[in-house]
Amino acid sequence: MSELGLAGRIAKSFVDSKLTPLGIVAALVLGIFAVIEIPREEEPQIVVPMLDVMVAMPGASPAEIAQRVTTPMETILREIPGVEYIYSTSSPGASLVIVRFYVGTPQDEALTRVYSKLYANFDRIPPGCSRPLIKARSIDDVPILSLTLWGKNYDAFQLRKIAAEVEHTIQQVDNVSETKLLGGQPRSVRVELSPAKLASYSLAPSAIVARLQAANARLEAGEFDTQNQRIRIDAGSFFTRKEDVEQVVVGVSRGRPVLLRDVAYAIIDGPAEPVAYVNYGVGLGARHSDSHAEIGAEYPAVTITVAKRKGTNATKLANAVLDRVAEMRRTELAADLNITTTRNYGETAKAKSDELLKHLVLATLSVTLLIAIFLGWRESGVVLLAIPVTLALTLGTFYAFGYTLNRVTLFALIFSIGILVDDAIVVVENIVRHFRLPENKGRPLSEVAIEAVAEVGNPTILATFAVIAAILPMATVRGLMGPYMMPIPVGASSAMVFSLLVAFVVSPWASLRLLRHYSGASSTHGENESDDWATRLYRRFMTPMMHEAKWRYLFLASIVILLLAAISFVPLKLVQVKMLPFDNKSEFQVIIDMPNGTTLEETARVGQSLGQYLAQQPEVANYQLYAGTSGPYNFNGLVRHYYLRNQANQGDIQVNLLPVDERSAQSHEIAKRLRPELQKIGRQYGARIKVSEVPPGPPVIQTLVAEIYGPYESGQIELAKQVKQVFQQTPGVVDVDWYVEDPQPKYRIEVDQEKAALHGISAAVISSALDTVLKGTEVGLLHSETSREDVPVLVRTVRAERSSLDALESTKLAAADGSLVSLREITHTTADTLKPSIYHKNLKRVVYVTGDVAGEAESPVYAIFKMNESLDRLKLPAGYTLAHYNAVQPESTSHYAMKWDGEWHITLEVFRDLGVAFAGAMLLIYVLVVGWFRSFMTPLVIMAPIPLTLVGILPAHAMFGAFFTATSMIGFIAGAGIIVRNSIILVDFIELRRSQGMPLAEAVVDAGAVRFRPMLLTAAAVVVGASVILSDPIFQGLALSLMAGEVASTLLSRMAVPVLYFMAESEKQKLEKRAPQ
Repeated sequence: MSELGLAGRIAKSFVDSKLTPLGIVAALVLGIFAVIEIPREEEPQIVVPMLDVMVAMPGASPAEIAQRVTTPMETILREIPGVEYIYSTSSPGASLVIVRFYVGTPQDEALTRVYSKLYANFDRIPPGCSRPLIKARSIDDVPILSLTLWGKNYDAFQLRKIAAEVEHTIQQVDNVSETKLLGGQPRSVRVELSPAKLASYSLAPSAIVARLQAANARLEAGEFDTQNQRIRIDAGSFFTRKEDVEQVVVGVSRGRPVLLRDVAYAIIDGPAEPVAYVNYGVGLGARHSDSHAEIGAEYPAVTITVAKRKGTNATKLANAVLDRVAEMRRTELAADLNITTTRNYGETAKAKSDELLKHLVLATLSVTLLIAIFLGWRESGVVLLAIPVTLALTLGTFYAFGYTLNRVTLFALIFSIGILVDDAIVVVENIVRHFRLPENKGRPLSEVAIEAVAEVGNPTILATFAVIAAILPMATVRGLMGPYMMPIPVGASSAMVFSLLVAFVVSPWASLRLLRHYSGASSTHGENESDDWATRLYRRFMTPMMHEAKWRYLFLASIVILLLAAISFVPLKLVQVKMLPFDNKSEFQVIIDMPNGTTLEETARVGQSLGQYLAQQPEVANYQLYAGTSGPYNFNGLVRHYYLRNQANQGDIQVNLLPVDERSAQSHEIAKRLRPELQKIGRQYGARIKVSEVPPGPPVIQTLVAEIYGPYESGQIELAKQVKQVFQQTPGVVDVDWYVEDPQPKYRIEVDQEKAALHGISAAVISSALDTVLKGTEVGLLHSETSREDVPVLVRTVRAERSSLDALESTKLAAADGSLVSLREITHTTADTLKPSIYHKNLKRVVYVTGDVAGEAESPVYAIFKMNESLDRLKLPAGYTLAHYNAVQPESTSHYAMKWDGEWHITLEVFRDLGVAFAGAMLLIYVLVVGWFRSFMTPLVIMAPIPLTLVGILPAHAMFGAFFTATSMIGFIAGAGIIVRNSIILVDFIELRRSQGMPLAEAVVDAGAVRFRPMLLTAAAVVVGASVILSDPIFQGLALSLMAGEVASTLLSRMAVPVLYFMAESEKQKLEKRAPQ
């Protein structure tokens, strides 16, 4: 037996080993265990710590907040290692700084760094500022489940009380993280003061607050010992019912106590005043699922959101929560109460993973059938065993690396099937060939199988690592897109390594048992291949090119023309470039922004008008209107900070569509169709309406984002205004908005210091009194053991006495001598306008202009190209020009500049990183092939067909009307490794024939004729394996690139590689002849 090499030695160790079947069983068990235990999610986990740091400085203007609070805090936080971006908003009286770390930074580590840095600099907090409040946000904070309670016979107060009990039940389920109640009116005790009654008893609101706070107190006063027993003493009392509050003595008049009820307009134990509205609307699509619902009806509602702990299986947790709620409905809740599941990411994750697992099985069976057709049923049995073992080991790798079972990890496995099967094919085919050889007749089949594996072992190892070299560099993609792509190179590379081991360990063992019927009969396997009509045509076509240079150059020129024609599809917009295509989800959001100063009721009215239109759409199952509070946010809302949208002029509508299989239109088409009418309705009320879809990949602030920088605030805003107009005038650009707030009127009540001092009243007392009148002051809790939520006792002036400036100026304050002084006596009021917020990005002042794309060209790339032409014509202050930036911020704000951000930035970043990955892959492949063939020219010949994949890829994208996306680029890069593998097969055979004495021209033609079969089989396996993901909107580009690229390159490289090799070797021979001996 000749030198076996690594592959032969591995095969020899396991071909008859009892450990081999045990290893197969163990691998399959590991795979089953991984499928069961790996948490299921729809999207991959992205570790990108975002921390909100909030500081209050009551009364300060945005400019002062920016100067004294925000900028110093940004400077401190910028010193922290690992911080990628710092965004900030300086609003009247408050500063919000958002710290975003690099992707992959551990959340706890990021939180510790921020806390440590801020606590070490507490001495720098200006007087009048609160201590920083730090809140960490991550993808695990996104609710996976939302349950909306509603009913015809329930109001917001009743629903809130029931929802609190349901929430308590949900919190008891294992692995539930944060839960929240949205909407409804919680219970409170409202003390509505009457200014007239207060004045009649010479009492001020501040005195009432102080008396109530003092009355609602109980302390553990101590203990004493008596008769060998220790007795504890509690002193004081809590409010436990409304009557306790009513009977508090707040003063004395004419020798008689004055009770709270004597000076209150009303004391109400009931629903708190609304600070938000949540309604549940029934859509036309509900007729398919809820016969009890009235189409178009809208009911008060309360939504419970449920988030999960990190690493928890979303499907299992969602099912556990729903089971607990269903049990509660049967035993504790009324039948006429509806609890609708308005979000269930556990269910969507299960549906997607189940669908992809079916595709995985389908791809495996399809490839097996293909092998059966080409090689035979017994041979396909070997492959059918090899694929599950390889996939099971790869799933084990996912489990070990902590990946979840999501659409990307499963796509990585499906994508790998067409590639990983090749190792098994090569080994099995060679074993079959050796079994058939006459000289092996009578020899032990195990010995023959080992030799067969050894013969193809080294080239197979080389080819496998060539494919890995093409795929693995994709793991270097940075930013938010990195975690989305990471499972593909990790999973595919792991699968390739395991497929190599399985080919050397399992395939020989299985072949020995399934292929015993071969007895060494003479084979004509190789010769018969050259007798078919296609091969004869190939020989007739290739032979003239070996003898006539003009035919070679004509052929190569034709290929170049084909390649250039295919590439022209991009500039001609027959194929559009986009980061990721639109997905087909079952939800989208309608974002409502009313002018600043709009009342909560008006915002809710606009939302109801929009809801009535949505309810009439056949694809809408239901919707939830949130006014004055944010709805359940998703990852997109997390990045855009939708959870902070809690102002009276803000609202959103969560729209739930029918399931994908119950509607023909995709969610993007529905959103695009509804947007114009929704915005038309919004314009009637002065509202800005945006339609927010769930992005298919990493979310951004908005699809189109223009960041405006400049040396002066006024010039910066004027420039942003012009950019906004460009957005509005560009066809296909929709949802245009900017981060400049509408002016909101306000009154500034300034204290006359002399008059106030004469009465012994300070500015702080005046501010506190107005705070009690307008917002109310919580003086404590009603200590009720039966109420699930806190019941605050709120002191506030009756609404009629706080709804005008004149009423506020009539507010009475207690002077030092006990007399009452009206506010207007010691203050004067001036009209003013609320100053707009100031935004920073990485310490530079910025104005954002945002938009989306929806039209003929739905990629931001083309919209930006259009707008760039108009942006060059903008008017700027004399002496200034507008600088354009794409990848980085301007280094200073001494000049006017505009940077494109949003999806454009991620697109640029991803395609740049993929380009670098592709260059790295080519270099690695070149080094590998140079090391094998010991030639600098031969690897170039082998790699030459790589661009030829575009001849198939781009026309295929145009035919399907698909975007050329990041996944398309992944398919192109991965295909490069497979093409190199095929080229290695051709060149290796050419050199084999030449070593056997065959002339160069004949060897080149013979290689394409004889070795085309394994090339075609590899390409067919890739096509069949990728075909099952062709219908997926996100990974369609990957499937098209693999399928069309492999078909085109296989057909063209069959001729191109031999021709190029012939030309290179002929030139080499000429140079050798000319060289002096």
